[in-house]
Amino acid sequence: MRMLVLASACLTASTSLAAPPTVVLDNARVRVLRAASAEAVADHPAAVIVVLQDGATGKAGDAYWSGDGTARRDLGDVGSVLIVEPKASAPPPASAPPPSAAVSPGRSTFVGMSFQPLFDNDRVAVIRGRMELGAEEGLHTHASDIVVVHISGGSIEDTADGKTKVHRWNRGDVEFEPRGSRHSARNVGAAVDAVLITLKP
Repeated sequence: MRMLVLASACLTASTSLAAPPTVVLDNARVRVLRAASAEAVADHPAAVIVVLQDGATGKAGDAYWSGDGTARRDLGDVGSVLIVEPKASAPPPASAPPPSAAVSPGRSTFVGMSFQPLFDNDRVAVIRGRMELGAEEGLHTHASDIVVVHISGGSIEDTADGKTKVHRWNRGDVEFEPRGSRHSARNVGAAVDAVLITLKP
């Protein structure tokens, strides 16, 4: 009996000492938190949950809407996740820039890339994307705000405003690509996997 009480006390202490979520990104459109407890996930009923490592709640790159009872996972052990919480609607869209001559007619804007829809609701559209080695995104303009959650990490050469820079991403890194931003990109390393969350107005 004494061992049972001691084990119960240890379990209670370990679950109550779970680290609070850490804010990774916070702007006018979205807040992203890194968490590892079921309580943190339960505290955010209107958010995209992105699994960062294989475990009891799914595989790295799985994503689900926290408020969707049919998609909810057993929250006993959530492992490492990101909570992507959309905020209020965006202001009316600005006028779009003219089309670029960098993407020639008949040429796909995305070469060496694949996309798999995960889910779509009135707040977000979520897809899983993969850029193979040498894959390219031609010059394009984002029509919506997009949150990119890196699942595998990797090296992406990005060109925007006439400047080229190589970004080295790690698993769990987050980037925000605002509506109206314009760039091209090329994978200069191993294949890159990411979850892309389009925020709806």
